[in-house]
Amino acid sequence: MNEQSTYTADREAYTQSSLSVVQRTKQFLQRITDRAELNAFITINANRAVISAGESDERFTAGLERPLEGLVVALKDNISMKGLPTTCASRMLEGYTPLYDATVIERLRNAGSVFIGKTNMDEFAMGSSNETSAYGVVRHPLDATRVPGGSSGGSAVAVADGMCHVALGSDTGGSIRQPAAFCGTYGLKPTYGRVSRYGLIAFASSLDQVGLFSLSIPDMEAVFDVVAGYDPMDSTSIEAPSIVSIPTDHPLRVGAMPLSQLTGCEQSILDAYGKYLDALRASGARVVDVAIPHSETWIPTYFILATAEASSNLARFDGVRFGTRVDAADGDITTASRTAGFGTEVKRRIMLGTYVLSSGYSEAYYGKAQMARRLIRDAYVDIFKSVDVLAMPTTPTTAFSLGEKSDPVSMWLSDYFTVSANIAGIPALSIPFGTDSAGLPIGMQLQGAMNSDEMLMSIARGLKI
Repeated sequence: MNEQSTYTADREAYTQSSLSVVQRTKQFLQRITDRAELNAFITINANRAVISAGESDERFTAGLERPLEGLVVALKDNISMKGLPTTCASRMLEGYTPLYDATVIERLRNAGSVFIGKTNMDEFAMGSSNETSAYGVVRHPLDATRVPGGSSGGSAVAVADGMCHVALGSDTGGSIRQPAAFCGTYGLKPTYGRVSRYGLIAFASSLDQVGLFSLSIPDMEAVFDVVAGYDPMDSTSIEAPSIVSIPTDHPLRVGAMPLSQLTGCEQSILDAYGKYLDALRASGARVVDVAIPHSETWIPTYFILATAEASSNLARFDGVRFGTRVDAADGDITTASRTAGFGTEVKRRIMLGTYVLSSGYSEAYYGKAQMARRLIRDAYVDIFKSVDVLAMPTTPTTAFSLGEKSDPVSMWLSDYFTVSANIAGIPALSIPFGTDSAGLPIGMQLQGAMNSDEMLMSIARGLKI
């Protein structure tokens, strides 16, 4: 893996004029070219990035630098940026260039960020391996025969392999945390509503959240401070006080999952989990076992809710209102366009979602999933009355081989430890924590109560890892 300086370190160099933003941006662009075989990017924003970098250098020279001046950012290709193609890694959106910026883009630009390009992803964010992209698979930066995780695999690779300072992704059921764990970066899924979804092309609206990849917690904290906050353009945006520190009346209380809920984990993950809990204890935390009720419902609840919402959200891509148009001899433009435009995994999820919403089945499936969602949320509320955070693995395995999980159910099970945070709307942070015997990164996770995003980052910053 390429050794990369963090933004925090680079900003110091910018200030002292020992490094220019243009120099760093060109180094990142060269790295993208040198590592093209990883297929991390769909669109590279080279010319505009260098121009923006030059403007940042002028601001540093004049002493007018902004909070994120010279931060080089990669963007998952389902986040709209004016004038730059946005494809969702799907043939359905070939040729589409947004006329507006997502709120997160606008906030980052106003803070001085440089946008280097749009990263590859699973098509419409549906996948856990970055093998469903219409633009080809993304490969793991340490072993090109393995997956980087998904659906934000391109963003994870871009950060892990030194192609940018930080990257934005979206997390519907683990799509930031799982690839972060596989590739050895930090990955944050914020509290639902803390970061605006305006300009994010939706997969499952009640689950999707824009989040971050970084190599350091200070970088993540700096970016989160800029992108988080209420947005009137997003009806799901919230105004709520954040939990920024651990209560002073007791030591940090960490809930640990019992072995009975870790049965699907590889031994390397179990070994790392034990060391992770020891590191938390060494930082002053009190670790207690906490069984999480209804964990057996996490995966089925998530996939019923997610596919139902995907079926509704993707209905607009019909070749008439939105999406690539394919004319048909029988005049059925919608069927022809959707057949040609969508890949296999997207079609599978649309069909499953249509089924669980159909007359005669919606109450049996979708209605029960909504009831299960309430039970899962209530279980988390009760847990956070007795502990401050939950500690668990991010994934049950390290990065698996390309093509290894051809059965969709086995692929979905790789999200076991991540989907519950999206169902409950709580924040979750994946922390790089060692490697397995093959040298592949392992990720450990912290989950917290609503609006405890800053507290999770603070805890991670204090860990001795």
